[in-house]
Amino acid sequence: MITGETRLAGVMATPIKHSLSPLIHNTGFTYKTIDSVYLAFDVSQEELPQALESIKVLNMLGVNLSMPLKQLAYELVDQTTAAADLVESINTIVHHEGQLIGYNTDGMGFMASLVEAEVEVIGKKITVLGTGGAGLAIIAQAALDGVKQIYVFKRKGGDFDKVKEKIYKISQVTNCLITLLPLEEKALLKNAIAQSHLLVNATSVGMSPNEDDSLISETHYFHDQLVVADIVYQPEETKLLALAKQAGCLTVNGLGMLIHQAASAFELWTETKLPIKEVKEAVKNQIK
Repeated sequence: MITGETRLAGVMATPIKHSLSPLIHNTGFTYKTIDSVYLAFDVSQEELPQALESIKVLNMLGVNLSMPLKQLAYELVDQTTAAADLVESINTIVHHEGQLIGYNTDGMGFMASLVEAEVEVIGKKITVLGTGGAGLAIIAQAALDGVKQIYVFKRKGGDFDKVKEKIYKISQVTNCLITLLPLEEKALLKNAIAQSHLLVNATSVGMSPNEDDSLISETHYFHDQLVVADIVYQPEETKLLALAKQAGCLTVNGLGMLIHQAASAFELWTETKLPIKEVKEAVKNQIK
């Protein structure tokens, strides 16, 4: 029940109506009997400076951010964390004593989803497909956490050289060997996967309604010691994960990352653990 002391949190992005974040956080507030409510706010880049000021004015717990606001918000907050600095992007703001502190919990959420699935990657080699916001966050957090080596693949052209600079920065700061390679070079991709303990699809390829799409379409790329993870959670099993299963691989879908990145934000705001089991059940019921 909303009271005179109810604190407000929310998510800012545009568009935002599709977001599962209100369901996740309000389920958490209910189960933990926390007097807070979480709403979705459609905010444009032009409106963001004013919107962030409202966090202080309204004494909000903080907000999550989605596209296209993550990079701009990074520039506007008072403080940022090491992981956020590496990718120059934030998806969570904590309001603490009049200061807005920016975090990137995407990478934290992904790494936590691996722990939940009992997948150990520290000190091992991994391959990541994609260098968008989520991809870079995963690469940065994996490097910070102690992954031995990361092979990164993205399509040639466009911002390839700009991304190469970002990858170099992450590698220098973390002392993790990271190599950016063109996705079109299939022999390089197969060789990288052969050496890796984990393969991650950090792109939206395979997401509903394009369930028949996959960056890898043949099982000979996989080996039976490989774990294959996908950040996509609709459908629950992408074509990539289905192919990996055929090849005898353990697979991890994107639902864990979605919930664990939210859990990191929830804990930063409330100093309370998100009830993962109940939230996962609520989200599964919603996306059926």
